[in-house]
Amino acid sequence: MSLIKKFGVAVLCVAVLVGWIGKFQPSLFMSLPFPMSIILWMSTGHSMPPYFSADAWKEDEIDTWMKDGDLVVATGAKAGTNFMLYCAHQIRTKGKDTNDDLYPDVSVTTPWPDLLQSRKGSWAEQKERYNTTVLADGRKMNYYWDNPAYPFRIFKSHFAPPELPVRKVKGKKIKYLAMSRNGLDVAASMTSFYSSHTQVFRDLWGGFPPDVSRHVPQGQTHPVIDDLLPPGPLSELYFGYNKKWWEYRNDPNVLLLHYADARKDLKGSVEKIANFLNVELTADELNIVTERCGIEHMKKVNRFNYLMPLNTDKGLWDPNKDTIVKDNELVNQGLIGKGKTVFNDEIVKRWMEAEEKEFSYDPALLRWLREGSGMPSN
Repeated sequence: MSLIKKFGVAVLCVAVLVGWIGKFQPSLFMSLPFPMSIILWMSTGHSMPPYFSADAWKEDEIDTWMKDGDLVVATGAKAGTNFMLYCAHQIRTKGKDTNDDLYPDVSVTTPWPDLLQSRKGSWAEQKERYNTTVLADGRKMNYYWDNPAYPFRIFKSHFAPPELPVRKVKGKKIKYLAMSRNGLDVAASMTSFYSSHTQVFRDLWGGFPPDVSRHVPQGQTHPVIDDLLPPGPLSELYFGYNKKWWEYRNDPNVLLLHYADARKDLKGSVEKIANFLNVELTADELNIVTERCGIEHMKKVNRFNYLMPLNTDKGLWDPNKDTIVKDNELVNQGLIGKGKTVFNDEIVKRWMEAEEKEFSYDPALLRWLREGSGMPSN
C-alpha cells in the first residue's frame, strides 16, 4: 500500500473514531485542550455551549416537575439574568428575606434546569437530585428552591420559544419573564463574563469559555464578537433569542422587559413584575423590594457565584465549594451604553450592520433592542 493510501486510511479511521465518540461518548472531547475540544464537539453536531440542554422544557416533560404559577426567568444571556432572578425572589418574599437566609446561592434558590452540571450529565439524570441533594449546610437543596412559604417557584433559562413551550394549552400554567438588552452592551458584558469563569469550570468543559482580554485595541477583532455575531456558535443567544421572544411579547403569560428600562425606572419595573406575578406589595414593601433589587445591594449580597451541587465528576469538581464564576465577579456596574466605549470603531460598525441585517424585517424591534423605552404592540 502506498504512503498516500496509508495516510488516507489513517484519516478515515480517525474520522470514524471521532464520529463514534461524538455520537456515543461526546463528553470525552471535554478532556482535550481548547480549542480542539470545542472544534470536535461542534463538528460532530453538538450545540453550544456544551453544558446547555433544553430537555427539561419539552412539552411532554415540563408538567412532570413544574407547578401551576411557577415562574421561568428566561432572560437573554448577559441581559439582567441575576438581576431578575434576585428581584423576583424579593418580590415573592415581599422583601422579608432580609438576611438572604433563603438565598445561599443563585443556583440553589433559583435553579437553572438548562445547565448540565456534570460532563455526562443530563436532565433525566439530574432531575430527581434537585430534591434529594444535601448541601454543605446539611439541608436538602429543595428547602431553598421549593420552600412551602413561597407563593411560586423560580427557575432560570436562557432559552426562548419554541424550546420553552409558552403556548402549550394543556397542563401546568407557567409564567415567563424575559428580558432583552442593547446588543453591544450584551457583548461588552460577555467579554467580562468569559474572563470571570473559574479555571476549574473551564477544565470541566474543555477550556470553554476561554479566558480572553477585556480590552480591544483599534484594528483588532475579539473572540466574543466572533462567537456572538452570525454565524458564530453563540449567535442564537442574542439574535435568535430576540427574534423568538418578540413574537410572544403580547402573550398573557409573558412579560418581556428591556434592561435599560428596568435600570432607569427600577421602582416602576418592580411594580410591573409584581403585578404580572399577582403579588400585592404595600408602599413600604415596594420601597424595600426596590432597594434590595438595586445593583448596590446586590453587590453586597454576593450570592451569585453559581454552585453546581449536582455535579458527579469526582476529582474534577467539588460540589460543595467549587463555583462557575470567581467570587464577586458576576454583578458588575450594569452600565447602559458601555458597549460603544469598550469596542473599537470597526467592531461597533460590524455589530450595527449585523443588527440591521438580522432585524431589518421589523424596525420597531431593532429600535427597541437598541434603546428600550416602552414595549410597542403588534
